[in-house]
Amino acid sequence: MRIAVGQMASGHDVDANLRSIDALAARASGDGARLLVLPEYATYEKKAVDATFLDVAEPLDGPVCTELGRIAADHAIALVAGVVESGNEPGRAFNTLVAFDARGRRLAAYRKVHLFDAQGYAESDYIHPAPDAAPVTFELDGVRFGLQACYDLRFPEQSRSLVDVGADVLLVCASWVPGAGKTRQWQVLAAARAIENGCFVVGSCQAAPISVGHSTVLGPLGEVLGELGTAADLLVVDIDPSQAAVARDRFPVARQRRFRS
Repeated sequence: MRIAVGQMASGHDVDANLRSIDALAARASGDGARLLVLPEYATYEKKAVDATFLDVAEPLDGPVCTELGRIAADHAIALVAGVVESGNEPGRAFNTLVAFDARGRRLAAYRKVHLFDAQGYAESDYIHPAPDAAPVTFELDGVRFGLQACYDLRFPEQSRSLVDVGADVLLVCASWVPGAGKTRQWQVLAAARAIENGCFVVGSCQAAPISVGHSTVLGPLGEVLGELGTAADLLVVDIDPSQAAVARDRFPVARQRRFRS
């Protein structure tokens, strides 16, 4: 399966961000990709989450997601993108990843479970966490994908829960806040989730300076199959999902582990 990873430099102009997504979808489709993975907050992003995120929040059947579905259908490519979803609690929205198939139909929606209340930030001031931590997956071309957002990567239990319900590929859509050692942490944590679960990890990150960039695709033994730098760009990688089963046969940790939730 050919997967494209769109590393964006999203800003506060929603229409401009959607045009960038359209251009990335056109390039990815032209390169033969079946799936385009875009970052967290792909349709609206700033250096820090603030009250303006509430102003642009929409339901999943609103204009932004309608346009994302149109882009997927027009370019005949499935896509995953981060949006700001309106919530049911005054003063807070959801940080949501939405997946569409190549006909523009919504396959899944994942509300971020672990909010980034760290490093001097407080995402929870304006964003409501998912009401539960149930794993969210979708199937495309017979492959099951699990959805995670940014800070979720630091919680190995969540990745494990996605693999336990059948995910062979983890899609981690991020806007990884920069700082001392942060790029290395992004790379190491993504590799750890791949190795410990015997799965592929596709990490799509916002570009510098808002984020660290370095979007990446990792194989189930932690091998780097492709990685970008810090600028906005597109990465296209071929993966063989059957290799996840091969890795798990070599290292059957899921059968051997003695700790259960």
